[in-house]
Amino acid sequence: MMLEIRDLHKTFGKFHALNGLDMTIPQGALYGFVGPNGAGKTTAIKIMTGLLRADSGSAKIDGVEVTKGTSQLKMKIGYVPDFFGVYDNLKVSEYLEFFSSCYGIDGLKARTRYMTLLEQVGLEDKVNFYVDSLSRGMKQRLCLARALIHDPALLVMDEPTSGLDPRTRYEFREILKELREQGKTILISSHVLSELSELCTDIGIIEQGKIVLSGSMGEILRRINATNPLIISILGQKDKALAILKSQPCVQTISMKDGDIMVNFIGEERDEAMLLQQLVDAEVPVHGFTRERGSLETLFMQITDHDGEKAVLVHENESGI
Repeated sequence: MMLEIRDLHKTFGKFHALNGLDMTIPQGALYGFVGPNGAGKTTAIKIMTGLLRADSGSAKIDGVEVTKGTSQLKMKIGYVPDFFGVYDNLKVSEYLEFFSSCYGIDGLKARTRYMTLLEQVGLEDKVNFYVDSLSRGMKQRLCLARALIHDPALLVMDEPTSGLDPRTRYEFREILKELREQGKTILISSHVLSELSELCTDIGIIEQGKIVLSGSMGEILRRINATNPLIISILGQKDKALAILKSQPCVQTISMKDGDIMVNFIGEERDEAMLLQQLVDAEVPVHGFTRERGSLETLFMQITDHDGEKAVLVHENESGI
C-alpha cells in the first residue's frame, strides 16, 4: 500500500488551498501530517480519501487514481474525520451493524467483526450502550472501530486525539501502534507534535498548500539536533574560550545564556569533538559541552512562522557578543 500525491491544486474562490502538493506515504508507515490552521491539511485529506475532487494533479493509492471511486479502491481506505457524526440515537452495536452493512458485511460475520474491533479499542463492555451516552474519548474509539470495519489497508485520521485527555490520548496512541504492527498504513493529522515525534515513522509539514519538509522521523530528528546550538559551560577563562570560538570557521554566532556560552555551530560531530579538544588543550575548564535539546515543535515554528529564528536573533543581540 502506498499513497502518492503529485502536483495537487485546489482553490476555493480566490483561496488557493493546495498549491502543488507533493507527498509520498510508503507502505506500512505511520505518517504524521502537520501544518498550521489553513495550511491545507483537511483539503488534502478529503481529496486523498475521494471525498473531494482536486482542480489538477493526482492522488493515487497503489497506482490507482482515487477519483476513479471504484468500490475496490474504497475498500482499501478507512477514514476517521475530525468530528464524530450524527448517529447518537443508536446503540453501539446498531451503529457498527449499520456501517458493516454498507460494506456488505452482515449477520454473524458482522457481529464477529465488530466485537473483535470493540475489544481492540477497549469498548467491548459498551456494546449495548447508546452512542450519545459515551464520552468524547469513547466516541473517538468507536469512530476508529467503524473506520476499520472493512479491514482497510490505509487508515486516514484527521485530528483524532483533539480534545482528549492525556490518558485517552495515550491509549489511542497504543492502539495506532498495534494497528501499524498489523500492517496498516496510517496517516494522522495532528497539532500535538510531541505525540507525533514519539509515534510516527515519517512526517510531512505542509505550509500554504505545499509540503515544506518531509522525511523519516529519524532523519527529521537528526536535522533538529544538527541545527541546535552548542551549550558550553565553563568554570573560568571566559576570554580565552571566546577567542578560540571566534577563530573557528564552524562557529557562526556566539551568545551568552544564564552564564553558558551558546554557539551556533554548523560542523559535524567530529568537528564538535575537535572544538572540545581545543578548549581542553588551552586549559579552559569545560564543565559541560552538549547540543541544546530540540523538539519537533521548535522545527515546526521555524519552518512555518520563523518564530524560533527570531527568538535566537533577539537573544544574540541582547548578549552584546
